Amino acid sequence: MEPSAQRLSASVRGLAATLVELAQVRLELFSVEAQEEVLRIAGLVAYGVIALVCLALGVCFLAILITVALWDEHRLAALAGFTGVFLLIGLVAIWQARARVLRGSRLFSASIDELRQDREALEP
Repeated sequence: MEPSAQRLSASVRGLAATLVELAQVRLELFSVEAQEEVLRIAGLVAYGVIALVCLALGVCFLAILITVALWDEHRLAALAGFTGVFLLIGLVAIWQARARVLRGSRLFSASIDELRQDREALEP
């Protein structure tokens, strides 16, 4: 084989190795971003469930509170406390879930930025 053909072959292999390595890094970054999105959605679901359970308990205690309001005074204070606590927890959970939804996520933003930088580096 001629020396220029060997150099060309080595250059092509080097380019192929670089492209494969670049693709591997981008796929790993894609995988990490996908895992982060799954964790974000799981947190959102968890806050939603907490909000629903606590608000349901709050409503139940509120109903009991109204019923017991016609009875002795001491039961009223205990039920009012429980009602307030559960409603407060439910409202905080809704606030946290809403904040996470509004904050949102730019799915695969790091991968997109890296690919943009790669494209810019390859442009003449």
